[in-house]
Amino acid sequence: MTEAQAMARAIALAAKGYPAPNPRVGCVLLRNGEVVGEGWHAFAGGPHAEAMALQRAGDRATGATALVTLEPCNHTGRTPPCSQSLIAAGVRRVVAAVRDPNPKAAGGLEALREAGVEVEFGLGAEGAERVNSAWLTAMRRRRPYVCLKAACSLDGRIALPSGESRWITGPAARREGHRLRAEMGAVLVGRRTVELDDPLLTVRLGPRSQVVNQPLRVVLDPSARLAATHRLFGDGLPTVRFVATGRAEREGDAELDAPEGRFDPLAVLDELFAQGVTGLLVEGGGHTHAAFLPLADRLELFVGNVALGAGPAWLEGQMAPDLADCPRFSLRRARRLGPDLRLSYAREASAG
Repeated sequence: MTEAQAMARAIALAAKGYPAPNPRVGCVLLRNGEVVGEGWHAFAGGPHAEAMALQRAGDRATGATALVTLEPCNHTGRTPPCSQSLIAAGVRRVVAAVRDPNPKAAGGLEALREAGVEVEFGLGAEGAERVNSAWLTAMRRRRPYVCLKAACSLDGRIALPSGESRWITGPAARREGHRLRAEMGAVLVGRRTVELDDPLLTVRLGPRSQVVNQPLRVVLDPSARLAATHRLFGDGLPTVRFVATGRAEREGDAELDAPEGRFDPLAVLDELFAQGVTGLLVEGGGHTHAAFLPLADRLELFVGNVALGAGPAWLEGQMAPDLADCPRFSLRRARRLGPDLRLSYAREASAG
């Protein structure tokens, strides 16, 4: 196997885990053209990709080349620094696809070089950027990567006028929605969604799921109207409720200024980033989607095979006074999921 092939394998491995809010990372150890160990970061708090690969390689790691999708970390968090683990294992050469933009963890390549390990940077950068795009974007911009998700009818409705919405889309589309929650690591809704649906906002992918850490649930409730009896407040899983300054009532409440009863979405993102959130899936109703759309990096629309004719739309609120100023997104992928359609959009570079 060549180094380029090994890096391609590392990129594929990186996509296997759900480590949010940590990065997706894959690692392959190559010695004399043979793979002697490989690993990926499966969940936050678990072994890093390099540690898993070294464990699998054992003594065969000595003299090997490590192909890793992200610069090995150089700090001690919930796990030891990967740069020092590679040095201790006797790895001869490290090839990293992308430099680590996190100032707390960066510096691994320099530490390796100082220890006499041969270092190269850039092989497979495009694929490594793509598989880890949400985390890399968040670290470079210093606020969470934002993905808006909606399940809607053929005419763009998310419910009947009565509020009934189960189910506009089928099981395959709902499973994809749960994977998005796991990938982003945090999911946000507004007060009205909690009142109408009483959702759990957890990831449920079956007993064979690779998801270990449930996403952080985020609820916007400026007036602190939601009762503690709603399901997402009583299951012990991580939840943050944003309330207006001075209205905090219970553990998990975070206060922000809310002029005219509305939060500044950018202030919400800044606070979440300060709490360690790197990816945010916005699942709220039309008004919540409209508030976060100007800051969205990606849209995921699941279109069911039913027309409702009336009821709330997935997006409610004017984005800009002129069409030329409205945010635009490029269609990146369209997939059929049984009777439904998944449309994946990315913000156009010129759209801010």
